[in-house]
Amino acid sequence: MPQISVDYSSSLAGAFERRALGLAINRLAEETIDAKPGSCKTVFRPSEDLVVGSDGSVGDAGVDAQVYVEFQVFPGRTPEAKAALSEGVVALLAQHVRPAPGTRLFTAVNVEDIDRESYRSGVVQG
Repeated sequence: MPQISVDYSSSLAGAFERRALGLAINRLAEETIDAKPGSCKTVFRPSEDLVVGSDGSVGDAGVDAQVYVEFQVFPGRTPEAKAALSEGVVALLAQHVRPAPGTRLFTAVNVEDIDRESYRSGVVQG
């Protein structure tokens, strides 16, 4: 724990190295919210379409792109720690993601508490 999801516009696939960004996000979580080493799990999910505003602009047409990072964490972190994590991730995105010239990149981070009573996880060996 935490579970970390990074949704990104597919047009950004070549604009950053996912493993390097994932490792940087995991280290930041260890530093800011006291996540245990080895407990951070980050998944990257490309998204084909981005619609911005009511005019129907589609991001993958080369105009707009987005990276949205979501953390699911157990309760107990202070609002200040969560804010520091969010701010740090926004800074990491600025360092790691290099959109093509003319592309407007939107970034956002959300840190949510997960319900400890209903959350379950497991590992399956193959």
